[in-house]
Amino acid sequence: MPAPGGEPTGDATSGSPHGGRRPRRWGRASGMDGRYWRLWGAVASSNLGDGLVSLALPWLASLLTRDALAIAGVALASRLPWLVFSLQAGVLSDRFDRRRLMVVANTLRAVIAAGLTGAILLDVATLPLLYAAAFGLGMCEVVFDNTSQALLPSLVARQHLERANGNLMGAQMVIADFVARPVAGALVGVALSLPFAIDAVTAAVSAALIATIPGSYRTTPTGDQARPRMRSQIAEGLRWLWRHRLLRVLALALAAMNAVTAATMATFVLFAQELLLLDGLGFGLLLATGSLGGLLGSVLAPNVVTRLGSARSLLLTVAAPIVGFAVLAMTSSPVLAGVAFAAYSFTAVTWNVVTVSLRQTLIPDAMLGRVNSVYRFFGWGMMPIGTLLGGGLVRLVEEAASRPAGLRAPFVLAAAVHVVLLATASPRLTQAAIDAAKADAPSA
Repeated sequence: MPAPGGEPTGDATSGSPHGGRRPRRWGRASGMDGRYWRLWGAVASSNLGDGLVSLALPWLASLLTRDALAIAGVALASRLPWLVFSLQAGVLSDRFDRRRLMVVANTLRAVIAAGLTGAILLDVATLPLLYAAAFGLGMCEVVFDNTSQALLPSLVARQHLERANGNLMGAQMVIADFVARPVAGALVGVALSLPFAIDAVTAAVSAALIATIPGSYRTTPTGDQARPRMRSQIAEGLRWLWRHRLLRVLALALAAMNAVTAATMATFVLFAQELLLLDGLGFGLLLATGSLGGLLGSVLAPNVVTRLGSARSLLLTVAAPIVGFAVLAMTSSPVLAGVAFAAYSFTAVTWNVVTVSLRQTLIPDAMLGRVNSVYRFFGWGMMPIGTLLGGGLVRLVEEAASRPAGLRAPFVLAAAVHVVLLATASPRLTQAAIDAAKADAPSA
């Protein structure tokens, strides 16, 4: 994603990665000054709300219907923006001040969450309303997440990107999963409106923290009258990514992995309720186990990469989920399911730490938003398609065999896809290919 160590950030005339401001002593030692930690706090606050809503939305949907495809529609609506708006969001993050764009995105998120809270309190929440709210929240997420990753290299020097990304992803996993999801599971038993009300507050706090980061973060001059059309800028980003062999392979691999992961999560709430026999709190705790693996991944990923190298680390993250998905396809034990979920989260965070840092190193800053959005278009854009696939597969197998077989079918599919992916990616994701890409990257 982000680029070669960071273009001027604090003020447009400075060539320093710290925007011309002298960072404090601890900032110099860690490579991460106060501006980075404000971004960290904003991402953490935003992810607290994300974690609450990620459990509350499907749980609320399951109270309105038991139809697997209808419940999958909620996940579809929340992920569809990555398919229909990711490319445009990347152009926006290259055109406008990235800090201000993030403020606008989470301000709108706060408004949507507050509106949904009111609808639940008034007992007028319906499935179509949930779909609309999920889509709106997803649109805000696309802009905020894509822009935050484009902003990061302007706050942190290249040599600290892996650690900075690890810190951010650790916060995301711990807060969104380990903290928010068990809390959400308890809250839905008290009042269904509470998770959404808290999401409105955390989104507003996140927007306020981003607003306090000093400086301008544009990559194009404010007076540029010859601004290219959005379509041509999207095409430019698409061409750049497609011509970069390593990033193209990573994008396609991520697309396959995210598609099958989305398929498994589309009806995961029904899997937990009917096969693992969990209530709301138990479901939250099950999802929270993923954060344990994710936290370990965020802390240990840089060490894993140092020990194994980037290529072997990436291949490990493709191979390990084969076992995890196979366990989920066969077990009815919440404990075994939790262990498998934690192991998968460890590999997912390790993949993200490696690939995010690679993109931030390989992509020129002026194109970072666009190319990054194209990458995420492939990776995240497949999630709504995978969601539909998962819901449809459950219904198909349920009708042909049984309800339990239907709820397990997405995990069988996910394991099989990872086997194929491992066989096809191994010859392409080599350390030599990664080292060559880094050698050709723009200088900081």
